[in-house]
Amino acid sequence: MSTKDYWFMGTGQFAALCLEGLTPRLNITRIITGQPTRSGRNNRENPSAVELKASELGHEVTRTGKLTENHEIIAALGRENPAAIFVIDFGQIIREPFLSRLCLNIHPSLLPEYRGAAPIQRALLDGRTRTGVTVFRLVQAMDAGDVLAQRETDINPGDNASDLYTRLSGLGCEAACEALESEAMTFTPQDDSRATIAPKLEKHEFALDFTMTAERFVNTVRALNMSGGAYVMAGGKRLKVWRSSLRDDIRAGAPGEVLSVEGSPVVSCCDYGVELLEVQAEGRRRMPGHEWAYGLRLKTGDKLCKV
Repeated sequence: MSTKDYWFMGTGQFAALCLEGLTPRLNITRIITGQPTRSGRNNRENPSAVELKASELGHEVTRTGKLTENHEIIAALGRENPAAIFVIDFGQIIREPFLSRLCLNIHPSLLPEYRGAAPIQRALLDGRTRTGVTVFRLVQAMDAGDVLAQRETDINPGDNASDLYTRLSGLGCEAACEALESEAMTFTPQDDSRATIAPKLEKHEFALDFTMTAERFVNTVRALNMSGGAYVMAGGKRLKVWRSSLRDDIRAGAPGEVLSVEGSPVVSCCDYGVELLEVQAEGRRRMPGHEWAYGLRLKTGDKLCKV
């Protein structure tokens, strides 16, 4: 483990995975996360993913609202003088006095591509076959700081957002630790002319439609599996699709037509079929596609929706 002291700021799931990857190799002396949300009839407290992970790892956390108004944390910054601060999936814009320190982010894309809130989801929606992770220095502009390290990886046909969250967080932690443990750190400016944006997901993007291409249908399912799941209207009700696969070996029919019920059901999109491997009907549990189809007594030629 490094003898230098580091801080960690994060809130979401990707940050939690990075915290787990960094703690065995770096001496993280302070973990800062957002305030818990509240929900339910009893206004139950829901700690952040980072707080839950820190508790699992045996670390305490410092909760904060607006960081620049937390005078205790600002005072601790001057007193503890961390060698660097990891700021990952934190949900706040970092300003002074923190920004003048070495603030590092692990971003799950090959910057300057996919700057923004949803790089993994956008890469999957775009049907990309390769991606990566970037360790870079925070600046005021979004995801535009100089690059310390990058790692690349393939996106396999079966990969979904959850798979990439896990793989890219691991690659990012390895790259960050190796760079920090080297004798000299080298930062490389990004080429802003190549920058693309990965904006947050909008509600309408969760709606599937069998008039889509089969590739778009499957890519949407892959991209949204960690974000609540994509859904299609079937029989007037929402059917969430958690896993699906492209079936270009079965000739397409009318959009929404059941092409096969041998195993998981295959339903026609506008060009090819999609196999519904795991679904969830309204008010029901997640289940294999074949189990759902059997319960509905689906037959070849049935229509799941009116087009």
